[in-house]
Amino acid sequence: MNTVPKLFFLLIFLPSSLIMAQKDTVIVKNITYAEADDKKLTLDIYKLKTQSEPYLIVWIHGGAWHSGSKENPPLGMLTHGYALASVDFRASTEKAFPAPVHDIKAAIRFLRANATQYGYKSDKIIIWGASSGGHLAALVATTNNNPTLEGTLGNYLTTSSSVQACIDFFGPTNFLTILSQSTPHGLNVRLPALAILLGKPVEQVPELAKAASPVYQVSASAPPLFIVHGEQDNQVPINQSIELMSAYKSKNLPVQIEFIPNAGHSGPAYGTKELMDKMAVFLKGVGF
Repeated sequence: MNTVPKLFFLLIFLPSSLIMAQKDTVIVKNITYAEADDKKLTLDIYKLKTQSEPYLIVWIHGGAWHSGSKENPPLGMLTHGYALASVDFRASTEKAFPAPVHDIKAAIRFLRANATQYGYKSDKIIIWGASSGGHLAALVATTNNNPTLEGTLGNYLTTSSSVQACIDFFGPTNFLTILSQSTPHGLNVRLPALAILLGKPVEQVPELAKAASPVYQVSASAPPLFIVHGEQDNQVPINQSIELMSAYKSKNLPVQIEFIPNAGHSGPAYGTKELMDKMAVFLKGVGF
């Protein structure tokens, strides 16, 4: 739920991203995947020039659901053989939940339907997000084939929006417990952000808050999950990631969690080669 996503990426990912973008990467910008409320919804695709039909990671940016953009996504996984699509979606200030989920699922349908054109595999797709983007990534992943969150956007309604793996960087996972777990600083960010996302404060719409919480959507068919959370995160409580991990373990689903010592809600620790290596090992272990 980072309120300064541009700074977040400057701190974490930008130096290596700039190098790759300038020297090694093919970038296709501002592809329209759907239209909603008279607005074109767009995405960007990043792929190393040397890659031939890689698996695709769909990146969901943070920004407390109401801000942020697809610009300057993390590109550290490109060197591990993955392509990346960075998706813009309607902010919560434009349209409340479930609009962002409808948008992201429409983007996945578009990306799957047009895989041959852009040069990546379509059978299995990974979704990755940070902060509020981590929440949306986990919710999209745990609601594969859920008609109530599918939406009707775009031209590929018969194409699957399912994802086959999820990477969640410090995303909120349970809106019914997050407030009681939060620091005063976290509450200052979260109370207004959640009220905008859900249309009303959490306590007034508990069933909607539950439907928007990945913890309650985990089924026996949920895709493999890799979680990362900083031990000193004062915006999203670390217990949120532990709750999602526990929901996965209760159903014997593949899940791995990495706690980052001394890390807050952003910082260089989230973009290290060591962490990208661990993510790659996990993804390869679950079929990527």
